[in-house]
Amino acid sequence: MTEQAILDAAARLEAGALVAFPTETVYGLGADAENPAAVAAIYAAKGRPQDHPVIVHVAPGADLGYWAAEVPDEARRLAQAFWPGPLTMIVRRNAHIPDAVSGGQDTVGIRCPSHPVAMALLAAFKGGRGGVAAPSANKFGNVSPTTAQHVQDEFTEEFGAGKITVLDGGASQVGIESTIVDLSRLATHGPVLLRPGHISAADIAAVIGAMPAAPDAAAPRASGTLESHYAPKAPVAMADTARLPGLLRTLAGRGRRAAVIRYSPLLVQATAQELLPNDPAGYAFGLYAALRMMDRADVELILVETPPQDDTWLGINDRLRRAAFGSAGIIDRFLTG
Repeated sequence: MTEQAILDAAARLEAGALVAFPTETVYGLGADAENPAAVAAIYAAKGRPQDHPVIVHVAPGADLGYWAAEVPDEARRLAQAFWPGPLTMIVRRNAHIPDAVSGGQDTVGIRCPSHPVAMALLAAFKGGRGGVAAPSANKFGNVSPTTAQHVQDEFTEEFGAGKITVLDGGASQVGIESTIVDLSRLATHGPVLLRPGHISAADIAAVIGAMPAAPDAAAPRASGTLESHYAPKAPVAMADTARLPGLLRTLAGRGRRAAVIRYSPLLVQATAQELLPNDPAGYAFGLYAALRMMDRADVELILVETPPQDDTWLGINDRLRRAAFGSAGIIDRFLTG
């Protein structure tokens, strides 16, 4: 990635255009966070509900007080510990920040990504003093992109028309979206983990001395927390390791085009399959690319070997649960239909 390409992309953002760029988690579809018309273009391109907030990305050393009505000490400590990195903090939104980025709420999500291309872009945009609103660079609800090609596949028409610039920074290294912690209601609710990710609740607690609670009914809406999300075109269903080989044999015998994503060294029969690493970091890195590959294989069903259920796999299990939402009973329907 050349310096000129970064400067050109920053200029496009300042002019109100959209720029897709890599972060360490997934690729984001960015716009000037303080330009409501530019942020509205993100929502239009993605087909995103207007009340679903976006995350504001800032450069290292950014003034949190510019974005937040008040900056809790916990936020400063977490920023020092994990920024640049895959942690988003929800804080009370400063009055001058447009509500376009917050879905109409009085809060705003902020993070500082660690990908070198993202950091260079944010440093160049408004001299490092601006913020780039950037949800994942895909149509709303679809599998998040982890390569520039994934972005181009999602926005073929927009990319071909030059409406979206895509900065290619290689494959995203984390592979699932950032951890989101709510710090906007510390006095009444303490910290709340709205979305698990690479940075765990225990990691957060080690810094601020309090374990984040589970989301409650009054928690702020946050990116990627709807029940159905991160979903490929084919339905997704989970299957235990012991059941998987026999299930795939039965489906093949019925002429069903089934794909499988697994982490165990099983001998299985499937239309398409992907073996991911059996550690959470390696699995997360390959998960979204595997789901996209299965869709290209034109399968009827994607079976996923149920991952371990310990805390180190929490972010992965969260994404798979949302990808499989609404598919309850799908395996039985394939077996009996």
